[in-house]
Amino acid sequence: MKKAYIFPGQGAQFIGMGKDLYETNSSAKQLFENANDILGFKITDTMFAGTDEELKQTKITQPAIFLHSVILASTLPDFNPNMVAGHSLGEFSALVANKTLTFEDALKLVYKRALAMQKACEINPSTMAAILNLDDSIVEHICQEITSDGNIVVAANYNCPGQLVISGSVEGINIACEKLKAAGAKRALVLPVGGAFHSPLMQPAKVELEAAINATTFSNPICPVYQNVTTTAVINPTEIKQNLIAQLTAPVKWTQSIQQMVSDGATHFIEVGPGKVLQGLVKKINASSEAVSA
Repeated sequence: MKKAYIFPGQGAQFIGMGKDLYETNSSAKQLFENANDILGFKITDTMFAGTDEELKQTKITQPAIFLHSVILASTLPDFNPNMVAGHSLGEFSALVANKTLTFEDALKLVYKRALAMQKACEINPSTMAAILNLDDSIVEHICQEITSDGNIVVAANYNCPGQLVISGSVEGINIACEKLKAAGAKRALVLPVGGAFHSPLMQPAKVELEAAINATTFSNPICPVYQNVTTTAVINPTEIKQNLIAQLTAPVKWTQSIQQMVSDGATHFIEVGPGKVLQGLVKKINASSEAVSA
């Protein structure tokens, strides 16, 4: 039996996240307070009792989800993963879980990433849309057609069979939604996000994050990480670093990553962090896998 620990990305946040950990576990409380010191503001105030609008800001959302995930993982008894993976932002949580990154270094990178992505969103008005029940190849083809006509639209998140999120300029996404519905998509739903994550429009953020990642120490992990960009088991710190840099402008290949983990022997998937989105995706990708919350 191989245990795979998986970590959620942006969108899993909720008001009150991590509050029970803070109030009932002294080591967790210390980590939250350390995070407040590192960030230079009390992110715990927003996490525990802020408004939905405050928590939705990328610069808050990303470190908040990261903190909930890694601090929860640190409190789990017998935490000994055979493999780890994270969806987009969750990859940073996974890299703390397998000891590639320290808590402090990863938090600094996550905050840098969040600020850089928010800035990139302001430079290029852009968005994302979820496309349901249409073959990936059809979605990819229509995205390519729109991009060749001058509006950037790309496949961004391969979440599970029949659920592909696209990313691009506002105009490009609107055109894509109409074309994809005409091509037979059950739904083409524009998402309430402030930018085109995992697309070429994140290039300014990638440049900023690349410098920070290259200046950070990446250690030999205790188990492989299945990264969004390659979908395969990675243990080499230099390769992990390169894939993490590439991630901002490349698609999240979640379906393919889970399939590879199953192929490599994963039988139990444990989602660590806010929400239950990933375990639902795992069951859609491979119905015979056990998937639960930590």
